[in-house]
Amino acid sequence: MTYEQLNRLSVWSQMPTITLDEMSAIKLMNRVDTKYVMRESQLDEMLRMATAEYSVQVIDDVRACRYTTLYYDTADYDMYTRHHNQQLVRQKIRTRRYEESAQCFIEVKNKTNKGRTKKKRIVIPESAFEQVAQNAEAERFLRERANYQPEDIAPALTTTFERITLVNKAHTERLTIDLNLRFGNVRKQTTGEMEGLVIVELKQDGMYFSPMKEILQQLRVKPFKVSKYCLGTVLTDADVKQNRYKQKIRLIEKMLNS
Repeated sequence: MTYEQLNRLSVWSQMPTITLDEMSAIKLMNRVDTKYVMRESQLDEMLRMATAEYSVQVIDDVRACRYTTLYYDTADYDMYTRHHNQQLVRQKIRTRRYEESAQCFIEVKNKTNKGRTKKKRIVIPESAFEQVAQNAEAERFLRERANYQPEDIAPALTTTFERITLVNKAHTERLTIDLNLRFGNVRKQTTGEMEGLVIVELKQDGMYFSPMKEILQQLRVKPFKVSKYCLGTVLTDADVKQNRYKQKIRLIEKMLNS
């Protein structure tokens, strides 16, 4: 489904909206994340089932917003390897550009051994997107927040996608829906994608009741642990350790072809 088609879905006339300013108060930077994968053909039905309980974020009348993310890693892919090896305590460092709002951030994302995600980020200029070590504010942020020194990391993988963001009435959870994922390996100069794949991520402040969990259960969509960084790295670099993620890719392909 193209960017234009996503923003013209008929379901949008039924779903309440929430602005970017209103959404900024629902940061959920310390949260529990649950991921799902589904087929693009299931999206419209899922959104229709969600209209009574969720609002959709809108930026200048755009509902499916374009994102560009650049993941940084060490020369030996330490961040990727820790995730691939299922180490509970791990970290990712990335810059992210929101194309509709023209904002750019650097983010340090930590996963704890309790399964919680803790994220810190600051605004950076566009010029620092690919060169965080050369920006004084980004460098200072990394030295304070990251487990890796700025001079020890470099761009590894870009991801581009469209994202739909929903928030529930109680403002205790956000739901991100990512489509049209494309990957570019900065070091190998290779590309990859998985056509028709949708990654859904439920971000909760705590163990509150979630209407979306019931909706996904009705659609027979089950929780599925997946990382866009790991997925893209495996699809674009045959030389990295990938035995565990190859199995995930086979399961995703089976789901897409079912």
